[in-house]
Amino acid sequence: MSFRPLHDRVVVRRVDAEEKTAGGIIIPDTAKEKPMEGEVIAAGPGARNEAGALVPLDVKTGDRILFGKWSGTEVKLNGEELLIMKESDIMGIITVVAAKKKAA
Repeated sequence: MSFRPLHDRVVVRRVDAEEKTAGGIIIPDTAKEKPMEGEVIAAGPGARNEAGALVPLDVKTGDRILFGKWSGTEVKLNGEELLIMKESDIMGIITVVAAKKKAA
């Protein structure tokens, strides 16, 4: 089964939280918080403005995002737990910047 979100909605897969703390303590499943980080699996075409023109989304499939703890609606598609949320629930896109190498 395939799923395509409508308007300004996106489908997000949560990224698993760390199993250990920085000090090496293992966190049991019952004490873990839901991750607020995810990957965009699918995105709708965008919302319409007052003039009726389509305004494309800022996020795209494959983007790693940060969202609110209680954002979105949890759904199960093809046996996988996913979130469907509006683009406005997304706080930002996470980008990985490569560390600069120092010249010796």
